[in-house]
Amino acid sequence: MSTPPPTADRDQALGRLSRAAYSLSAADSRLRGRATRTPGALSLTHARALRVLAEEGPLPIGRLAASTETTGAAATQLVNGLEAAGYVSRDKVPGDRRSVVVSLTEAGRRRHQERELTLATALSEALAHHDAAALEAAGDVLRRLAEVYDRL
Repeated sequence: MSTPPPTADRDQALGRLSRAAYSLSAADSRLRGRATRTPGALSLTHARALRVLAEEGPLPIGRLAASTETTGAAATQLVNGLEAAGYVSRDKVPGDRRSVVVSLTEAGRRRHQERELTLATALSEALAHHDAAALEAAGDVLRRLAEVYDRL
C-alpha cells in the first residue's frame, strides 16, 4: 500500500488525529486514576485482563502478561489489585508446588460481563452515526497508532 502524497488537508487531518490520540491517552490516564480511587472501577488494563481470563480460562502470570500486552511485574501488580477486589484468585497447579495460575472468580466473571455490556452500549451510542466501513477504518487507525507509540 503506497503512502498518499502530502497535502495541506491531509497534514491538517494528521494534526487533528495526533491531538485526538493525546486526548485518548489523557482519557485513559483519567480512567486509571478512577480505577485506583473508586471501588469497582476498572482501568483498561484491568478490563483487558478480565476479558483474557474469561476467553482463555486460567493462565499463569507470564501468559496473562503476554495476553494483556504488559510485563510480568506489571501483571503481578494487576493480579494483586484484581485479587483484592475479589475478581480473580491464584490457584496452585496440581503436581507443581511452585506454579500458580490466575483464575476468574464468579464476581470477576460478573464484573467482566457488566463491563463488556457497558462498553458495547457506550460504543453503539457514541458511534451510531458511523457505518461498518468507518468503524473498520477507525480500528485500523487505532492499531497503527499503537504501532507508532511502540516505536516512540
